[in-house]
Amino acid sequence: MKVTAALHVHSTYSDGELTLAQVRDLFLAAGCRLVCMADHAEFFDAQRLAAFQAECRQLSSEQIRLLPGLEFGCRDRMHIVGYGVVEKVESIDPITVMEHIARHGGVSVIAHPAPEHLELIPSFALLPDGIEVWNTKADGPVAPRPAVFALLQELRRRKADLRAFYGVDFHWKHQFRGLLNEITLESADERAILDALRAGHFAGTHGGLRLPSDGVLPAELLADFAVRNAKSGRLRKLVRRVKKWAGPLGRALPAPLKSQLRRFF
Repeated sequence: MKVTAALHVHSTYSDGELTLAQVRDLFLAAGCRLVCMADHAEFFDAQRLAAFQAECRQLSSEQIRLLPGLEFGCRDRMHIVGYGVVEKVESIDPITVMEHIARHGGVSVIAHPAPEHLELIPSFALLPDGIEVWNTKADGPVAPRPAVFALLQELRRRKADLRAFYGVDFHWKHQFRGLLNEITLESADERAILDALRAGHFAGTHGGLRLPSDGVLPAELLADFAVRNAKSGRLRKLVRRVKKWAGPLGRALPAPLKSQLRRFF
């Protein structure tokens, strides 16, 4: 069966604006049948982890499933998502974190790699299950960075089953959430979901675009992404500079206006 899914989603269990129940309702209304959570690991202790896992299970139904998962902060500001993992690890070493995710049966994905990470990741002795080639919070909703797709293809020469992941990095109610995934599943249980992600039985969807899990895109599309991402990036930088310049004035913006601006930035 094919299901629509949202990947890389946060809730009030870490730094998200919405509760798990609100997350479920929002994505269910958008036609999703699967939400892959990625709340930040540093917000949890053992009791909170147990509650998080139990609530994901309680809120899941035949209509929609919430898959628990954690986002681990590593050194050099790198973040690694462990889909299906609800155990913490006392390390900020990315290799140790990826080993931890694998040991607990999860799917490891380096999230929104920064420019400096594009040079660092190829030096890793161990590679993740995937790279988040488009994160619409970090890259913007208009277009991804072709450099991350190039990194993926370089790494796939070492690990042919490395996957391209497409995540919304959802935190706020009015944040853009138009980048979804179509996943082919044998069943709706957790193991089948993780197996499908690991095997690349999914594609990102954005408007009329269908983005494959191997990350292989036509040169013309990548060139178009480069132009559109650069233009969008300049606008986003301008907004950040204005926000920094505004200082207290920016913080005093009405909450509804801030909420609406998050649709775009």
